[in-house]
Amino acid sequence: MDEFASLTEVADELGLPHDRIPVLRRRPVEVSPGWMVSVVTWGTDPPELVFLHGGGQNARTWDLVALCLGRPAIAIDLPGHGHSYWRADHDYGPVRNAQAVATVVERLAPDAAAVVGMSLGGMTTIHLAATRPDLVRRAVLVDVTPGSPGVAARLTERQQGAVALTRGPRTFSDLDAMVAAAVAASPRRPAAAVRRGVVHNTKQLPDGRWTWRYDAPRRGVSDSGTLLWDDLGSLTARVLLVTGAESEFVSPSDLAEARRRLPSMRVETVEGAGHAVQSDRPVELASLIRSFVGL
Repeated sequence: MDEFASLTEVADELGLPHDRIPVLRRRPVEVSPGWMVSVVTWGTDPPELVFLHGGGQNARTWDLVALCLGRPAIAIDLPGHGHSYWRADHDYGPVRNAQAVATVVERLAPDAAAVVGMSLGGMTTIHLAATRPDLVRRAVLVDVTPGSPGVAARLTERQQGAVALTRGPRTFSDLDAMVAAAVAASPRRPAAAVRRGVVHNTKQLPDGRWTWRYDAPRRGVSDSGTLLWDDLGSLTARVLLVTGAESEFVSPSDLAEARRRLPSMRVETVEGAGHAVQSDRPVELASLIRSFVGL
């Protein structure tokens, strides 16, 4: 089965002609001996954008935004997610992630105009931009600050939305049960789009049951606190923070702290979007990225 056949459905949802769908392929990049990171490449020209997904997601969460933008890009399955390697220590925090991502960007997108990261991917982007400014000319952070993990831990299941699924059951009797759980947690998205996302983010076990296509992370990873706040304040890249108007993952106090640390940061809020702005309001997010990056 062609993994990318569903993009015709994505184009239909966006009202775009099918000839807007570029050549896509999935390729592995070895970031350490025996450790492969899986990357989806959009188009055949040198990538202009790098996309990093959130925890419990994968590279395909960017399909709608990437198709709206119509620019060559790469979308990376972070370690422990999608088709990338799983770590024995389950450490999928921003520091470890950024090390792997740096290797991928060096090889595939060294001249990219921007790195776009949502949630965990956004925290990874902050550390990547702080430690490898040569690889991050502009950074788009989607609904995240270094304080977001602490905020998320205090949210109710309803407030967490689809993020709550990462803390729920690991296995289900069938795919429809997983889709039903995801649809219930994603009220802002069409059920067909949610099902498509679940298909990309699950796999069937030998016993016939189904499970998510991501590893359970080690809790309490220390690099998501003070270090990332310091990283944010040190950034030389231009930064855009995009928040979802209906999300509570970026608290007012954390937003104020982010502005204090990085006064040059531009902040935009997308109405009608929750935490996953790229899924809830992809057209609006694509427009903000296009304007900020100058595509």
